[in-house]
Amino acid sequence: MKNFTFLILLAFNCFFVPSFAQNSKKKKIKKITRDIDQSITLTNAININSPFLQYAPTIYENGLVYVSQYKNGPQDPRTGETRHEVFFAELDPNGMPSKPALFSLEIYSQYNEGPVTFNKQGDRIFFTRTNMKNGTLVGNSDGEIHMKIYEAEKGYFDWENIRELPFNDDNYGCLHPSLSADGSKLFFASDMPDGYGGMDLYFVQKIGDKWSDPINLGPEVNTYKNEVFPFIHESGILFFTSDGHKGFGGLDLFMIDISTNLWGEVLNLGQPFNTESDDLSIVLSEDGSRGYFASSRQGGYGKDDIYLFQAPEGIRGRLMTKSVNKEVVVYNGDSQRRVSGATVRFFERSADGLIKNKDLYNLELLPSASGDDQLVFNLVRKDEDEMDTPFSVTDEKGEALVRFVEGKDYLVMVSKAGYMTRELTYISKNSPVGALEVELMPSNCITLNGVVKDQRFQKPVPRASVTLVNKCDNSRVQLVTNLDGEFQGCLSIGCDFDLVGGKRGYADGRRSVSTVSIRNKRSLTAEILLAPDSDQSITQPINKGTVIVLEKIFYDFGKSDIRAGSVRDLEALGELLNKYPSMEIELGAHTDSRGDEDSNLKLSLRRAESAKLFLVDRGIEASRITAIGFGESQPRNNCVDGVDCTDEDYQYNRRIEVRVTSINEAFANQY
Repeated sequence: MKNFTFLILLAFNCFFVPSFAQNSKKKKIKKITRDIDQSITLTNAININSPFLQYAPTIYENGLVYVSQYKNGPQDPRTGETRHEVFFAELDPNGMPSKPALFSLEIYSQYNEGPVTFNKQGDRIFFTRTNMKNGTLVGNSDGEIHMKIYEAEKGYFDWENIRELPFNDDNYGCLHPSLSADGSKLFFASDMPDGYGGMDLYFVQKIGDKWSDPINLGPEVNTYKNEVFPFIHESGILFFTSDGHKGFGGLDLFMIDISTNLWGEVLNLGQPFNTESDDLSIVLSEDGSRGYFASSRQGGYGKDDIYLFQAPEGIRGRLMTKSVNKEVVVYNGDSQRRVSGATVRFFERSADGLIKNKDLYNLELLPSASGDDQLVFNLVRKDEDEMDTPFSVTDEKGEALVRFVEGKDYLVMVSKAGYMTRELTYISKNSPVGALEVELMPSNCITLNGVVKDQRFQKPVPRASVTLVNKCDNSRVQLVTNLDGEFQGCLSIGCDFDLVGGKRGYADGRRSVSTVSIRNKRSLTAEILLAPDSDQSITQPINKGTVIVLEKIFYDFGKSDIRAGSVRDLEALGELLNKYPSMEIELGAHTDSRGDEDSNLKLSLRRAESAKLFLVDRGIEASRITAIGFGESQPRNNCVDGVDCTDEDYQYNRRIEVRVTSINEAFANQY
């Protein structure tokens, strides 16, 4: 089956089977390298593929949006096939799509929808749809019905304010949109008049609030045949599908660098991407190391299947990220002298401000600030000796050279013994000319690394309180030990301190430390011993009935899919379940009050099951997790029906709470 048939059908509304002469095909293949890039691996996305068509994948948040046919349902009278709609599948940690669901109820009709593209923020969509108004097909004067590109905005309930783009026309098709990373250009395919033949690729430029007239990409890209499915990567490389450039047969995948005024040449992606079958609609991750495309090659499940590929060394030897060198100069904040030997680390920030690299912070389970018995995961910055080797160290001039990826946002961390660690945000696209200057302030603080232990068994005591009493001014600082019985504090230089540890079931333990005579040290260690009141005092690190609130698991309204960037608490919960293999949990999901009560109850159950699936994919036995939906029945604030609330207040109620239903760890194996 040639998927090409369907592409042309959508554009021209008539069947047209391309004629590929075998002799011509063989000549083309001889002119293309037959070497297979062994660094690239392909995997069939088995969870979403079927005997029907699956194509036009698009990466969106933590999932994959794609186009597929319904197994059953209304047929398109022009094709005799079931309609094409947009679906969504969450991605597992390896990038493999899971069980799919319909993407939107608004971007859905009795006719065909898709492909789609999104802006960087994920709150604006551009999509292909059969030309219609008020649910009725619209044709031109000859009765021909074409495809058009529409735009919509993300609302509370679904995509809303759907409208067609101004360059559409009833007399020709516009389809397959792809938006540039900065939102300034929209690429698409069209059979509008005065092209080079068949379908051509065009783009429009955003000027203020309006789009320019369409601009043909010219003969470097377009041929007398068909170019479709453009995908503009943020590196400035345009990927597209064509049967007009030299290929292996049918539709092939191509790339061209259009990031500068001097364009590169069109390159066939080669094997294993292209075959003698149709290979089409490729999309890549930001760094280009992972992506998806569709193919009708042998070994699939039916017509066109979607494939996941890994390309750690890039495609055609081309990595998709552009790096820039930046000089970092570190000063002493008091003397303004350059500081040598300062370590420089930088970590990429995601769109929601979280750090993508897990090397910077630990997630520790600590008591909730509400003062009740609930626990929450908190981000705690790692000690330097826990982190990887620094990216750079300042030389005798206090200078270091680091390499950033162009267009990314970073958290830069600069540190040195005897100074307060400095963290600052670096936005490369708005970076000023010249060096990045960083001031480090000398520290009068000695780091205290402590542990609280059971006196009898010499085992760490988790969730114990530790009070630091400064004898210089009688000030007090309250700390809590983590699950490993550890705590950390900051002691000012030149004072004596009393440390008082306590926990229910134990007598208080005391210890004194001093920074009066300390020399050439930046840290101290201390051990506090707690004597149990009885043999029953030794308890589990986490008790049955303990509630852990996952506050950073965010959902969009009306969705059961976990937002990208908001899975850290679930990752930490998975680690906790691995640490205590006897622990069993009840995983309860809560919605806000918007929508009707019955729908919210069903939605919350889907959310709980989504979180459970996330944990099971990470090796946790499904039998240890019970998923429950509570709907809107247990709000944490006054955002109930009839009360007007902010988005943040509504978001506060969309959460997951984990209740420990069973735990029986032997004491010797607890830690």
